[in-house]
Amino acid sequence: MVLRFASIFFFLLISVCFPVRSLTSGNAGKERTLAMIKPDGVSGNHTEKIKEAILESGFGIAKEIVTSFNEDSASRFYAEHSLKKFFVSLIKYITRGQVLVMVLEKENAVADWRSLMGPTDAQEAKISHPNSIRAMCGLNIEQNCVHGSDSLQSARREIAFFFGDMSSGSVNFSILNYISGLIVGYIRTQVLPFLLVTELLCRDITMGPWF
Repeated sequence: MVLRFASIFFFLLISVCFPVRSLTSGNAGKERTLAMIKPDGVSGNHTEKIKEAILESGFGIAKEIVTSFNEDSASRFYAEHSLKKFFVSLIKYITRGQVLVMVLEKENAVADWRSLMGPTDAQEAKISHPNSIRAMCGLNIEQNCVHGSDSLQSARREIAFFFGDMSSGSVNFSILNYISGLIVGYIRTQVLPFLLVTELLCRDITMGPWF
């Protein structure tokens, strides 16, 4: 009886510790992209207006953090622009205040977010895309309020830069497997031997002396 209970308990524990991955990835067909509200957007109190536009456009916000760049982290994030003339001013601009970083989810998220942002030059956006975010909140080609990944590959890299690997869903399976391994090991070496001894003692008591 005790061993039967132990088996049921062990099975339930394994079920909890090793969930079916498909249950955590209910975003089939959706893309993820990185969106960032730059220092001028945060300091200009445009954050709520931008998030409202994001949600109204059908995006989900999977994760978000408020953070800031230092010169080193900014140089790593914008490494692809390191040989361009504007790199120094870009680093100076992006490190001057806080940024709000978000992971957006939606079908066709990369292209749709870039469309919602508008052209890189905010002055051009005000003419050609007056309803875009950069038209509403940006000032010029440098202070253009928001950033967005330009491809799925860039999105994966940029999301990992801030949030680590999100490819397996919201659950960190490496940590989960480590913890479950500790639990299973403890049960195997400590709990099951104790239950086995208890089972044998119970049998002796119920059966009584053999003589």
